[in-house]
Amino acid sequence: MFSDFPLLSLVIWLPIIGGLLVLAAGKNDVLVRWLALAFALLTFLVSLPLYTGFDSSTYQMQFAESASWVPTFNIHYSLGIDGISMPLILLTTFTTVLVVIASWEVIQRRVSQYMAAFLIMEGLMIGVFCALDAVLFYVFWEFMLLPMFLIIGIWGGQRRVYAAIKFFLYTFLGSVLLLVAILYLYFQSGSFSILDFHDMRLSMNAQIVLFFAFLLAFAVKVPMWPVHTWLPDAHVEAPTGGSVILAAIMLKLGAYGFVRFMLPIVPDASRELDWLIILLSLIAVVYIAMVALVQEDMKKLIAYSSISHMGFVTLGLFVVFNIFEKTNSVAGAAMGVEGALVQMISHGFVSGALFLCVGVMYDRMHSRNISDYGGVVNTMPVFSGLMVFFAMANAGLPGTSGFVGEFMVILATFKANFWVAVLASTTLVLGAAYTLWMVKRVIFGKVTNPQVAELKDLNARETLVLGSLAVMVLLLGLWPAPLIDVMHASVGHLLEQAVRSKL
Repeated sequence: MFSDFPLLSLVIWLPIIGGLLVLAAGKNDVLVRWLALAFALLTFLVSLPLYTGFDSSTYQMQFAESASWVPTFNIHYSLGIDGISMPLILLTTFTTVLVVIASWEVIQRRVSQYMAAFLIMEGLMIGVFCALDAVLFYVFWEFMLLPMFLIIGIWGGQRRVYAAIKFFLYTFLGSVLLLVAILYLYFQSGSFSILDFHDMRLSMNAQIVLFFAFLLAFAVKVPMWPVHTWLPDAHVEAPTGGSVILAAIMLKLGAYGFVRFMLPIVPDASRELDWLIILLSLIAVVYIAMVALVQEDMKKLIAYSSISHMGFVTLGLFVVFNIFEKTNSVAGAAMGVEGALVQMISHGFVSGALFLCVGVMYDRMHSRNISDYGGVVNTMPVFSGLMVFFAMANAGLPGTSGFVGEFMVILATFKANFWVAVLASTTLVLGAAYTLWMVKRVIFGKVTNPQVAELKDLNARETLVLGSLAVMVLLLGLWPAPLIDVMHASVGHLLEQAVRSKL
């Protein structure tokens, strides 16, 4: 029923238009908040038909739209989604609603600009997931940096300017290489269509150069070691809503770039250099988890935890070449990619929830230091139960979403290399170690700080936000089939492109 309706354009531009209207509402904070919530909810509702109307039996792009944009250079306003991008769009629209609600009372300064920045950023991020023209992709990719730059720089902590500039420089410099790669592919093919890029036959030398251009562009966004250092600073200084969107959505854009550009466009170079990605992923999984162990700031601990968990995503995406060489089966390799994609969605829920939990405590005590807490369960039992639940999901507890993706990636990795799988499995121990270390000191024990003794439990708004995320974490952990089924055909096609030599 939506085949002729520009549903993707509506999902992209509705929050952007809403953001501009919120900005125009000016200093009427009550109107601004309700207007922002209305547009966020409307965008989420409009995005639901992308799932209900999705045909999971095909890998073809669906809800496609195309119009000539710059005919001189063959640039088109071209949109479409598959089973890989659609769940990420729903994650974006769902998370934005929660961020608007979570910021309802917390943000008291420049409320209209704050809400507008999130709505505009939502539309731009959805545009990245929908774009099928490389120039359109790049425009959305670059412009979405600006709202986050402003969110960190204006509403952040004491070192917000340093963190915002560092975030912008790292991600912008990586994007320059992406632009160079896109221009090279255009001059070789005469088209900016990403799907046309997938069908190009490139020499090994060209593929290797493009591989490193894509790697540097997308690795910064994931972020992979050693270009990860901007993330802890950005998380610590960003307001709670900024940290949630950064962890839940923005980190996924880098992994999405690997899926949409690197694997299908330069498959031979990816096969030859997969060891490099696997090595960097293992360093993230093991070393960064150890770094998380020694953190005293809760936000910084969760930030390093995010880097470690995203290492599973890149590991699952690139271990498939080894699996295919051993089994010669695309179906056998699919578990690694599907596990990585499930981990992306799960990480969005779990890390977003943990940052919101830290935000709840910070709003009350204005401190993120673990040493300032202790015995929170005595004064905030409902909050403590939810935070322990999210912490266990972060550690990969069976029955939660955090277990499903990691288990699939580890299982797939065992098919490729036993020792790589053993190293990857250490995350279950290290993740439990730093998570339990934080929970033990913050939630349990005796109340030693008078401020903790005066804490109030969750209000209705906070319970709604954290409760919604708890339901999603539990639902995905117990019943991941609806998510895996919609991505199965698209993953199968991606793997056929990845293992097919272009030489």
